[in-house]
Amino acid sequence: MGQFEVIGSKNGTQLLKTHQQVSWRFIFVNLIVLWAMQWGAAKPALSAETESAAWPGLHPLTAAQVGSLLIHELKCGACHTGVESGRISEKTAPDLTNVGGRVSPKYLQEFIAHPAQKHPGTTMPDLLASRPETDRTAIAEAITQFLVDQSKEKSLPAAGSQFDQLRGKTLYHSIGCVACHGPREVFEQVSEKPKETDDDFDDEPEDHREKRVQPVAFGLDHVREKYNVASLSQFLFAPLHVRQSGRMPDMKLKPDEALSIAAYLVGDSKVDESLKTDERLVHRGRQYFQELNCAACHSLPGITAAKRVNRLSETSLSRGCLTGKGGKSPRYAVSREQRLAMELFIKESTKSDSPPVIDTDQVAIAKTLATFHCIACHTRDDFGGVPDIYNMFFTGNDLKLGDDGRIPPPLTHVGAKLRPAWLKKVLFDGESVRPYMVTRMPQYGELNIGHLPEMFASVDHLQGKDLTIPDVEGAKPQDREREKLLRQAGRELLGDKGLNCIACHSFNGRSSQGSQGIDLLTSYQRLQPQYFDSYLRNPGSFRPRTVMPTAWPNGVATFTTILDGETDHQIEAIWYYLSLGTSAADPSGLRSVNTKLVVDGSKAQIHRGRSRIAGYRGIAVGLPERWNYAFNAETGTISGIWKGDYIQVNWSGQGSGDFQPATEAVTLPQDVSFLQFEGEPTVWPRMPVMTKEARTNPDPLYPKNVGYQFRGYTLDEDHIPTFSYRSGAVDIFDRTQILGDPGNERLQRIFRFESPTTQTLWFRGLAGKITKEDSQTFRLGNLRLSIPEIPFRLREIPDQAGEVELLIPLQISQGQSTLEVNYELLSK
Repeated sequence: MGQFEVIGSKNGTQLLKTHQQVSWRFIFVNLIVLWAMQWGAAKPALSAETESAAWPGLHPLTAAQVGSLLIHELKCGACHTGVESGRISEKTAPDLTNVGGRVSPKYLQEFIAHPAQKHPGTTMPDLLASRPETDRTAIAEAITQFLVDQSKEKSLPAAGSQFDQLRGKTLYHSIGCVACHGPREVFEQVSEKPKETDDDFDDEPEDHREKRVQPVAFGLDHVREKYNVASLSQFLFAPLHVRQSGRMPDMKLKPDEALSIAAYLVGDSKVDESLKTDERLVHRGRQYFQELNCAACHSLPGITAAKRVNRLSETSLSRGCLTGKGGKSPRYAVSREQRLAMELFIKESTKSDSPPVIDTDQVAIAKTLATFHCIACHTRDDFGGVPDIYNMFFTGNDLKLGDDGRIPPPLTHVGAKLRPAWLKKVLFDGESVRPYMVTRMPQYGELNIGHLPEMFASVDHLQGKDLTIPDVEGAKPQDREREKLLRQAGRELLGDKGLNCIACHSFNGRSSQGSQGIDLLTSYQRLQPQYFDSYLRNPGSFRPRTVMPTAWPNGVATFTTILDGETDHQIEAIWYYLSLGTSAADPSGLRSVNTKLVVDGSKAQIHRGRSRIAGYRGIAVGLPERWNYAFNAETGTISGIWKGDYIQVNWSGQGSGDFQPATEAVTLPQDVSFLQFEGEPTVWPRMPVMTKEARTNPDPLYPKNVGYQFRGYTLDEDHIPTFSYRSGAVDIFDRTQILGDPGNERLQRIFRFESPTTQTLWFRGLAGKITKEDSQTFRLGNLRLSIPEIPFRLREIPDQAGEVELLIPLQISQGQSTLEVNYELLSK
């Protein structure tokens, strides 16, 4: 027996406890902010090298780079010379040509008078900051009269179709609106609590404070006064018509979906829908519009913008728009940290001895992803991603796919992953191959992000094999023979007599028997060959929590009967077979009937699917010795063991591919099996249970919150899986095999641990009505568990009369160590 290791260091344990203690306050502080650019506590000073919280989210930009973004988002170049547009499209102001038919005149007037007060976080400056209140009101009224009068429509349209607020609520919280606007139900709940400040986190560990991901949260409270249902639905249906710069993207809504979301956001509020204009006020409003240089940002026929003033410089930073000390200058409602970031950029860019700052492709990509908040959903390298408090709102229609089925894919290597033509389809044509993912890919417009495909291609590179396609026309006999061999081998590898890829992927529009993964025939159209080759060899290195296994661990083929088990040839065969497109013959095993699966031959059989015995991410393993077990990949535990027939699989209806044991099984708890805890765990964290009455998961982040992360599995030459998962900082490799002579077998489970430090990891071996036979043997029903001679705890489970749990504190040393336990099935 070897040494053991634990989930994380003591410091890591303290972080977990502290996070639990402040979780409510953490959620509250992060969610009450009404606009993303107001995030972040001001710091005494900023340097060009530090990442800046003046922009929301986890991004790689320095303070100076954020400053340059803010200058373009606030359109400083509309009034000042010398502001280069750079490689990122500048934010443009909304089109006002038909504002009278879109926005409530009352709201419009109040917004012009007090922009930041009416819409906290707006990039619209206060043009009337130096005017007394009576002048503000008069000027705002006159400009409103002018804007409404010049509009083709003078009043907001009436909603002519039925709408469903409840459906709108569901759509808002599922298709991706939450990523930029936050979950409105949570806003409403926490708004009743008193406001807290960053001072409330003084007791939080410094390194934990640095790792908090600031979620984006553009406030929407103003929409109830600004729009009615019809005008808001028109805007949501085609936002780029009004706001061409794409900061509010097109979410590919159908008209009825836009109407439902608008109804949910506007609610039952009534807005002023019309305004009777006065010719005298209209004329005066036009004069004010010209005088205040509104045309610098908003283009209207017959009105010209004023000549731009001197360029931004270090000497002008003591007065002007950002300071509130600029006399008649417009005033922007920016935080102190945002102002410092802009000042830092201006100082750096105006140094006489420095060349102009030109962004590299890498920096331009980072700025683009930050500007359009792509990293509110996607990760790229170590940045971005869905914040934990928004995680529950990212859902999918196939829970067996895990995070792959609900979280938008990472953008790391995307330039080397997708063919340029396909990337353009995704970005500009709304192409999608993930029908199981509820969250939608927004459309920002080619005008705004048209530079991304070329930039991604210039910086993303992989060293994978450049797969070749056989040329059959006019080829030599040996070439034609090779083409025939590869085509047949690829078909066999994808089918149920090979790697059985069709068990989890659709094929040519036909649903798989299990999970409804991406249609395999899109692979050749979408992916670059180097990425395809690299991904198949090690999926977990590209998506750490993927349920996609590898059939070539460490480059060695586990299926040796096809193409002599040569990895390069097998992957090349699959690539060529998929290149045939719709002309490719169906792989073996495409079917749609209920089936009793059997383990045939000398190799183990794997089936993934939903199961009452193993949860939504169940994996059934059948061994040739007629021993079987179920593994819950969501929590990393063996949840059922049985002997005899393998499984019954249901291929039809909701949850197709569901499996159940073909014979009676000993069922075990599906809670996590490993846990890091300082001292002895007071209560073992239980997996949330959903019922018909309570269909919502009360703790969707349960595995993650207790330190668990599934990392896939590999198959050996006998197809016996080794499951890989992590508990805190400890990597665990979990393999189960048969030992003993026929009639006297036992199921041996071998854990291999890899830990960076010496630590304690708790293992929950059994739970239920346990009988202790001796210091190493415990019985649950007709299942016997044997453990090495190591310390253990056998204690009662609270609120579960007569039930106990077997807890084993594993003292794990740095490096590698192992633990072996054995299961026996006894006669009843």
